[in-house]
Amino acid sequence: MSASHLPEVVDAPDARRGFFYALSAYSFWGFLPLYFKWAEAVPPVEIVAHRVIWAVPVALIVIAAQKRIGELKSLFADGRILVMMFITAALISINWGIYVWAISVNIASETALGYYINPLITVSLGYLFLGEKLTRLQAAAVALAFAAVLMRTVAGGVFPWVSLTLAFSFAIYGYLRKTVPVGATQGFLLEVIILLPIALGYIAWLSLHGDNHFTFDGDNWWILMFAGPVTAFPLILYAFGAKLLRLATLGIMQYIAPSIIFILSFTLFGEIMDFWQGVTFVMIWAALAMYSVSLFRKPK
Repeated sequence: MSASHLPEVVDAPDARRGFFYALSAYSFWGFLPLYFKWAEAVPPVEIVAHRVIWAVPVALIVIAAQKRIGELKSLFADGRILVMMFITAALISINWGIYVWAISVNIASETALGYYINPLITVSLGYLFLGEKLTRLQAAAVALAFAAVLMRTVAGGVFPWVSLTLAFSFAIYGYLRKTVPVGATQGFLLEVIILLPIALGYIAWLSLHGDNHFTFDGDNWWILMFAGPVTAFPLILYAFGAKLLRLATLGIMQYIAPSIIFILSFTLFGEIMDFWQGVTFVMIWAALAMYSVSLFRKPK
């Protein structure tokens, strides 16, 4: 076996810590719909605005604790990085907005489907734009996922735009973030700082029209402030886990969140699965099984 084909080695203590970080992040994301159900009295766009506003101080505290505040000045001085971060900020805000809206209208299962499809979109982008080769098994998995979406659209009569928008926006977001030389925490802070004026402007506009839900005469104020930690903490935990785990392990663990959402949607949220939706999920799970097997196959 050549040096380039040696398996990625991670020390056992680091791997255990990385597994804990990643498991915590994915589990947090999986149960995140419970928070949005808790805050369902607040319109989705307003929740997204508060996710941005209250994530800024949380991310600043984390970066200050890491003693990396000084790096922000150079990032703001780099025009190329700023342009790319504007694009990624727009993508993640679209992703957040559709996700929160979908939870509020009781189609959480569609968000689960989107995040199941996401890794297959990601590997396709790597093939198309980064020159990464697909194994036969991976190509078959992507083809099966495409067939599942086509079947849902034609036979089921439902175009899964929520799932596809979530999958594509997050996959493109991940692809662009991979090409920008910015750390996970610094990049997240830069994104929310870019979005902050829009979020504050929107909240000010709501206040002028008497539609602002951030008031101190009920529970909404602290529920909305909690949007910052629930946005920032899992992302930071994920960043720590990603540094300590093999990519193949991370690839398998990313199914934890949509699996939890899937279970919640048909238990606590009372959604009903129709026949074609069920067939779509089975086909996507089969595609993910094929993709997962390909991650652990050693190159010859």
